[in-house]
Amino acid sequence: MERKTDVLTPDPPVLLHDLLLQTARRCPDRTALVCGASRESYAALADHAERLSRVLLGRGVRRGDRVMTFLPNGAEAVIAFWGCLMADAIVVPVNPLMKTEKLAELMEDCAPVALIADATLAQVFGPALRRYPIIRAVLLVGETEIPPDLPHVEGFQAALDADAGRVSLARRGLDIDLAALIYTSGSQGEPKGVMLSHRNMLSAAASVSHYLELRGDDVILCLLPLAFDYGLYQMIMSVRQGARLVLERGFTLPAEVMKRIEAERVTVLPGLPTMFAILAQLKDPSRWDCSSVRTLTSSGAPLPQKHIEHCRVLFPRAVLFSMYGLTECKRCTYLPPELLAKKPGSVGIAIPNTELWVVDEAGNRLGPNQVGELVIRGATVMQGYWHKPEATDRCLKPGPLPGERVLYTGDLCRLDEEGCVYFISRMDAVFKTRGEKVAPAEVESVLLAVPGVREVAVIGIPDPVLGFAVKAFVTPDDGATLNEVTLRQICQQHLESFKVPREIALVALLPRTESGKIRRTALA
Repeated sequence: MERKTDVLTPDPPVLLHDLLLQTARRCPDRTALVCGASRESYAALADHAERLSRVLLGRGVRRGDRVMTFLPNGAEAVIAFWGCLMADAIVVPVNPLMKTEKLAELMEDCAPVALIADATLAQVFGPALRRYPIIRAVLLVGETEIPPDLPHVEGFQAALDADAGRVSLARRGLDIDLAALIYTSGSQGEPKGVMLSHRNMLSAAASVSHYLELRGDDVILCLLPLAFDYGLYQMIMSVRQGARLVLERGFTLPAEVMKRIEAERVTVLPGLPTMFAILAQLKDPSRWDCSSVRTLTSSGAPLPQKHIEHCRVLFPRAVLFSMYGLTECKRCTYLPPELLAKKPGSVGIAIPNTELWVVDEAGNRLGPNQVGELVIRGATVMQGYWHKPEATDRCLKPGPLPGERVLYTGDLCRLDEEGCVYFISRMDAVFKTRGEKVAPAEVESVLLAVPGVREVAVIGIPDPVLGFAVKAFVTPDDGATLNEVTLRQICQQHLESFKVPREIALVALLPRTESGKIRRTALA
């Protein structure tokens, strides 16, 4: 006799998708997802995900197989994530902006057996599929003309509709099984698949939800791609809490974002420093009622003080959490809002249920205000890089307990006397000029404090005498008047002479990676 899904769902959750099954059981009619004019309840979302899991199992997907999703933000991307997990598969979310060559490279690396993709991207994934023939199923979202030589292709919605009413299959996974493979390009551009178990992702979601004090009545606006962990965890945490996720295709016009916040009565707004810098350019923010926003989160880099002040004007009732992390452990630190003024420039303290410290090149722990590599210990630390044992061993090293491994982040940081972390630079970003080490982030922080500066990127450019010379790329605010001489004078007032940029280039935009980070390798 078949057992009902809710009987099979343990409490507390053991697998990541238990979050969805439990929330759908607890509050089935509550709105889970808003995409444009479409609204989906938790019961409907769970039903669609279960249907997809049966479709995948029927197409030969087995426990531990990889299923790649190549979708823009939308309901189908959410359904695909949960449905893959319910099929005991490993989800491999891929940015829909990725090009054919890199997509084919990822396919070759992780060997997916199924692909769920947006049909409009057929010209991108089609050539990759022809080079990679072991795909058992291709489920396409939307309608477009599909090349006839692509095998195993069917419509996503048609497959789900055909599966309606069938009995759910019992799950077989453990929390130590992999849930997701999230690719990060790293500083050198080599794609590495970060292996995250169900336990990793449950632990991260629980920790971040706890310090943000997320609630079931929250409305979370996600402008970030679900293909990257910052966006993905907005969806996971909203399901964990039973909150409503307002999912947008991306960050569009600032005024449209403000309208969406007002219309949906958004309470939680996660963003990147770049996004908040653009919102700070809005004229007359009183046109929109954003009094519902109670929590702002920012990750990627510490927010400059001027942007913090703009956020307080735009969202007067909100508290701001400045955060820092890596895909390899989701989140390293957060700065409690009450410490924003007391600890300017800090990225905060260790998130709950993790530990951190700083070590020298020999692995010895360092004391307060000594610069070294940041080390993270906890259940959020990844299992390693997919098929890259050497890269894994460079990052995961023996920890305090026998048999455990901790994450060496590759980031230079220091801790103050109260345990607050200050990010200095990526270890591989530091360069020498005149025999002295330069951390780009230190130069960037000085320039970011200048009125009229929106963004900054600092690199070392080869120099036959100096080894490397310091060069800064500066993006001005709209309407701001900046000049190289004034910017250099300000640097001279705040930096040692060898850190002052020899060249300062004013540019309209900085090149970016698919995850929105500045692509320093494209600067010269």
